[in-house]
Amino acid sequence: MIVVAEPNQVETDLAAGVLTCPRCGGVLRRWAYAASRPVRQLDGTTRTVRPRRARCASCQVTQVLLPGSLLPRRADATEVIGAALLAKARGRGWRRIAAELGRPPSTVRRWLRAARSPHPGWLYQQGISHVAQLDREVLAAGFDPQPTVLGDALVALAAAVAAWRRRFARHAGAWTLIGVFTRGRLLAPT
Repeated sequence: MIVVAEPNQVETDLAAGVLTCPRCGGVLRRWAYAASRPVRQLDGTTRTVRPRRARCASCQVTQVLLPGSLLPRRADATEVIGAALLAKARGRGWRRIAAELGRPPSTVRRWLRAARSPHPGWLYQQGISHVAQLDREVLAAGFDPQPTVLGDALVALAAAVAAWRRRFARHAGAWTLIGVFTRGRLLAPT
């Protein structure tokens, strides 16, 4: 699986031979689509998505090109899960978060459990790594300390989003970029 920021650009990149296989470095070519699935959005609507698949011309392995706005094997968009994590970092409990998002309490509780230690430390490292690659001056300025490690991780990822937008002068959704920066692992794998 490869997480991409701009799904519309993927078709152009595949045709141009720009995308490479993460296993062997070979050129990825178009290879049908993954299964369609409904994904719940933050506004309560459901969107059906069907991610593109690509196949390596060298090793013949296929990859799903998953938009950063989605997480693997999750029925909710990255922004929904991100909103839950942000609320948790601000001190809200899982029942209140579930009510605010209109999601089942057991689902929200599972998300929050998947974001417990040590995963926030890994998220923080991803944020710092991307900030360092994109704009080292932000690291020199430092970040305001947050009351939780999850809060620190989300601040670092937000700084990476801001650095990406400044560097590339393009807008992409914050949670979409965070999905890309975390390679689809905003939540720890089960």
